[in-house]
Amino acid sequence: MAHAKNHDYHILSPSLWPFLSAVGAFVMLFGAVIWMKQDSPWLFLIGFVGILYCMFGWWSDVISESNAGDHTPVVQIGLRYGFILFIMSEVMFFFAWFWSFFKHAIYPMGPESPGVDGVWPPAGIETFDPWHLPLINTLILLCSGAAATWAHHALVHENNRKDMKWGLVIAILLGLIFSVFQAYEYSHAAFGFAGNIYGANFFMATGFHGAHVIIGTVFLFVCLLRLMNGAFTPNKHVGFEAAAWYWHFVDVVWLFLFAAVYVWGG
Repeated sequence: MAHAKNHDYHILSPSLWPFLSAVGAFVMLFGAVIWMKQDSPWLFLIGFVGILYCMFGWWSDVISESNAGDHTPVVQIGLRYGFILFIMSEVMFFFAWFWSFFKHAIYPMGPESPGVDGVWPPAGIETFDPWHLPLINTLILLCSGAAATWAHHALVHENNRKDMKWGLVIAILLGLIFSVFQAYEYSHAAFGFAGNIYGANFFMATGFHGAHVIIGTVFLFVCLLRLMNGAFTPNKHVGFEAAAWYWHFVDVVWLFLFAAVYVWGG
């Protein structure tokens, strides 16, 4: 009994996942540099697969710890705080792209008098009409967020797993439709990534958001699989709560992108 647990905290066992994740991230970064220099993506892809493997293994261990009863209410609070800090770091990430876009929009660089004679968008750039496909994508993403909220309400307030399942299904399908529409929009862009600051800012901001939509869609799909496997209760659903928070973060970022980049910036 000397080693019996008499506290609410979870002491982690030694794990190789942090080390393997760091190695995978380094290989992926190093491979990205080689890919840009030598047009060979294989090392990047090896690192990327390694990262995916670590994510699957590490998070599987976290789920096993939860099923074993290690995630006490105190531990769950810590997990929520950790995810909130992660979302705050993501906010700062997108803040950088907004900063760059606003800086060049307000002080466009002209060929002779920077900040005076420059125009925005740059001459020759044909921007997207925000009131067609971008508006449709906005409504799709908002409806997807509403479906995720329905799923959360069904679980927490009603313990209705059937409605939660359908809420997740709708949110996932709408997320997939958003990604397809954004790919269609990119294929019809009248400007490219290289050669102008507008295209670079546009594709970096909306492209990274699109990557977050894909990640969030996978996040929700994993929650759906876990739900169908018997996971989540009204009092224990940190994984799904994190997915819902992430999805709403993606929604809010898109609203700012739509208003700033498509409407005001165009």
